[in-house]
Formats: sequence, C-alpha cells, structure tokens
Amino acid sequence: MARTIARDTTRETARTPVQQAAFIAGVVFLIVGILGFIPGITTNYSTMEFAGHESRAMLLGIFQVSVLHNIVHLAFGVAGITMSKTSPGARRFLLVGGIIYLLLWLYGLIVPESSEANFVPPNNADDWLHLFLGAGMIALSFLSRDRGHVRRDTAAANRTTTTTTRDTTTRDPVDRDPDLR
Repeated sequence: MARTIARDTTRETARTPVQQAAFIAGVVFLIVGILGFIPGITTNYSTMEFAGHESRAMLLGIFQVSVLHNIVHLAFGVAGITMSKTSPGARRFLLVGGIIYLLLWLYGLIVPESSEANFVPPNNADDWLHLFLGAGMIALSFLSRDRGHVRRDTAAANRTTTTTTRDTTTRDPVDRDPDLR
C-alpha cells in the first residue's frame, strides 16, 4: 500500500497597497537623494554647502539642495524601503513622514530664506513640494490593509504542492527473492 504525503508550500509574498506605496516612496526618495549629488542634474553644484540657506545648488534647476538635504532624502528612502516590509511599518512611515513634510512646509513659509534659523535650503518650489509630499504621504497612509481581490482559484493555482510516495506494504521474503519461489 502506498501512502501519499502532501505538503502545502504556499507563501504570502503579496504586499498590501500601503506597503507598495511606502516602498515606491522610499525608492523615489533614494533616487532624489542620489540625483542631488550628481553635477549637471544639480545645477550650481560647486556652490553646494553642507547645510543652510547659503547653498545655491538646485536639483533639476528648481529645488534648492544641500549635502544635508540630500542625506535626509537618502535616509527617508532607506526608511521607506525598510518600513515597507510590514503593513504597520509602511503606514507609520507614510503618516509620520507626511507630518514631517507638512512641518517643513510650514517652516519654509514662516522662516525667511536668508534667516540664520534656516538650516535647510528651502525655496518657494521646495515649500510647495513639501506641502504636496506631506499631504500625499498622509493620504497614502490610509490605504486599505487588504491584499487586493484574490479569488480562491487564483490562490490555488499559485500553490506549490510537494508529493512524496512511500511504499508501506509488508512483503513476504519469497516475493523479494526470485530464487526462493
């Protein structure tokens, strides 16, 4: 008699919408942080300062950047990618990151560009980008926790089943050796 042993090796690899949003945001932040260090993509690159409003370097000729500003983008990128591994982490990244960007927007509106209190180099374009990013990240943090509409037959089609057959029949020694017949 043969006994069949089946083992279900289905793995959940689908990301929730909020995880996807956090991952994409993280990748975009990483790209922006890297681009901020590339001359040509960042105009007036030689005038880039470590921090402060004195930096005249402009990402894409529009957004004022500094070394610190680029490092913050890189850190946000790493945080987004790392925190996107879980749904609660992704939601937290988007919500807290969005709040930080809204605070940066307010900071840019309140603190004059030439002020000594201006440790980040925001210009008018940066300010409005911070508003857009903050509102967008907060909105994305409320995305559904569902993994989408997965029909049962689709899940079954994606399942891998390993089957092992063992012979559990007891045989007479005469059956094993033809000379004993």
